[in-house]
Amino acid sequence: MDDRRAREVRVNERVRAREVRLVDEEGQALGIMSGFQALQIAREKGLDLVEVSPMANPPVCRLMDYGRFKYEQSKKENEARKRQKQSEVKEVQLTPRTDEHDINVKVRKSQEFLANGDKVKIAVKYRGREMAHPELGRKVIEQVIEALKGIAIVERPLQAEGKTISVLLGRAPGWEPTRKGETAPPKVAEAPAPTTDEAAAPEEAGAPPVTTA
Repeated sequence: MDDRRAREVRVNERVRAREVRLVDEEGQALGIMSGFQALQIAREKGLDLVEVSPMANPPVCRLMDYGRFKYEQSKKENEARKRQKQSEVKEVQLTPRTDEHDINVKVRKSQEFLANGDKVKIAVKYRGREMAHPELGRKVIEQVIEALKGIAIVERPLQAEGKTISVLLGRAPGWEPTRKGETAPPKVAEAPAPTTDEAAAPEEAGAPPVTTA
């Protein structure tokens, strides 16, 4: 019931019908009686007389604690709005050569976004000759996913977008921050440097291959 409708509801002396069909606080019908008699019953019970079906013949009124009723309705509407909150996609950008400290900073920021109910796009952008070694970017993304294990799940697998590869992460089912403002997931493990043989064997030129994280 919105504020406009709430203002239109007739309560107690504002019920103008000469006769009403009265329903008690338990939902039991008490029959048809005068509006005055219905109001007297409400007062004797310490409740309000609320017109719930003004278009009925005669109008239907119910006995209730109207103040409590409005509070409960407002609480339900607020909870419904929270559930309907549209999650946003927050992008966290890295490079194939992002160091361990900076990756940990990005991991903490990702957890903040997830704690707020948003999704996180982890994107690694290649520059220049880095395109020849797409495995470096994949390792960075795998480090982030591993650090967020139990906190995030992969909702969209690794894919290429021009010179960028990315995955989309969402909050893991059942995960909730243990306390407000918690933003400290486990640190990432430092990825081993590529061997001389790996660096000497570039993959095919072009966009990095798309794989499942």
